[in-house]
Amino acid sequence: MAGNVHTGSEGTIKVGTDTVGELRSYSLETTGATIESTNMGTIARTYKTGLTGWSGTASLYWDELDAGQTALAVGSEITIKVYPEGASTGDKYFSGTAIVTAKSVSASFDGLVESSISFTGNGALTLATAS
Repeated sequence: MAGNVHTGSEGTIKVGTDTVGELRSYSLETTGATIESTNMGTIARTYKTGLTGWSGTASLYWDELDAGQTALAVGSEITIKVYPEGASTGDKYFSGTAIVTAKSVSASFDGLVESSISFTGNGALTLATAS
């Protein structure tokens, strides 16, 4: 059976209903904690599933007029949708509420002005299908 793979250039991010313009790259990470449940007299450690969480980053070419970028202000609670394969009907995407935790802007004399955004999930991250 052939896999269904995608190129990174298909991806997009939306904050609310606004597409984040000038997106260069992004990362999305989900984590799960474990709680040790080992008791005396056993020979191997045992664990229970703990809480889950998620966070991410986005790298952009800075555009002060882009509504999606403007919504990414530090301290803002946002609804974010990450579309790894595009936002066409039937495409899968990740959705959740997040808090923007960091934003940096950088430039060099021979390059474009760039921006980096970090965000932390506030609640569950869900996988949905675009309609």
